Amino acid sequence: MNSYDAIIVGGGVIGGSIAFQFAKRGKKVLLLEKDRLAGKASSAAAGMLGAQAELEADDPLFTLAARSRGMFPALAKELKATGGIDIELVNKGMFKVALTNEQEAGLKKKINSQQAAGLEAEWLSSADLRKVEPLLSDELKGAMYIPDDGQVSAEKLALAFTKSAVALGVEIKEFVEVSDLRTENGEISGVTTAMGEFSSRNVIVAGGAWSAFLLEKSGINLDTHPVKGECFSVLTNRPLIEKTIFSDGCYLVPKVGGRIIVGATVKPNTFNQQVSIDGIATLIKKATRLLPAMKETEWEKTWVGIRPQTGDGLPYFGEHPACKGLFIATGHFRNGILLSPITGVLMADIMEGKQNQEWTAFRLDRSVQTIFS
Repeated sequence: MNSYDAIIVGGGVIGGSIAFQFAKRGKKVLLLEKDRLAGKASSAAAGMLGAQAELEADDPLFTLAARSRGMFPALAKELKATGGIDIELVNKGMFKVALTNEQEAGLKKKINSQQAAGLEAEWLSSADLRKVEPLLSDELKGAMYIPDDGQVSAEKLALAFTKSAVALGVEIKEFVEVSDLRTENGEISGVTTAMGEFSSRNVIVAGGAWSAFLLEKSGINLDTHPVKGECFSVLTNRPLIEKTIFSDGCYLVPKVGGRIIVGATVKPNTFNQQVSIDGIATLIKKATRLLPAMKETEWEKTWVGIRPQTGDGLPYFGEHPACKGLFIATGHFRNGILLSPITGVLMADIMEGKQNQEWTAFRLDRSVQTIFS
């Protein structure tokens, strides 16, 4: 039976990042993915690094998110050098726009709190906003400008982690589903698959929204649920926007080659991966209200991502409360791309027994329910 220092279950951006960090620390690692690498939420994401756009300064996740965002410039160079993949990091900033007076007031309050925390953010009036992005709707009241929030290619980031991990010695098997977790005397000893058993004293479950099915076999229920997000993309002959446009219920992310990604619906408690007319129609209405010129673009495609959300909105990082050596990293919701660099480092630290008070808010035992005694 093959034995490893660590087995990672899940080949998305989180599992890939963990594998990459473990390999950098000299670990013999096996990564198992039940489908294709980056085939689920990781490839469906728009790739926004919206630490300030998404989160409040007093959110327990904010510090972690901001630190992870700051890792991307060096990481992009490292992944290109190691695995040969350009993650298409763009650091042009982001506009979080207001369509109502209430949204304007909320954004100005957000700017004040972030500036008080030492972060860069400023308010642009409608007139000033349209000087920078002239094709945006004149309905907009203005926008919060966030110079440090950027974007990457989500799928290329996930594949860059896994390819770089392979370059460092990680073994990867696609289309190999873990059917069970093997334990001995309250400790993990490996996993069972259709290809046979693989042995390790450290197993990390990083399967996104699908993690819950495997964790039930270990005797716990975490407070998680799947959230369906529908997106579409269009093609343009000329750039319509330079920066990412983020609003309540809709975002527009300009990509290379005149492509714009529009997302995303929020439909909780379903693994249904069908694109609905209602969802796309809602997004089209919101997107064209923000950017009327979108009406003249060429349609490209639609898709769905199933994201893992938690009851309190915070991800789970840590060791299983009743099974030594079984670790869990899940619940990133729509911040998986942003949080992937720091998650890999954090999980490597946790597996090595390092402690940090900043992780307390993300502990499993804050809401874990035991199924079996």
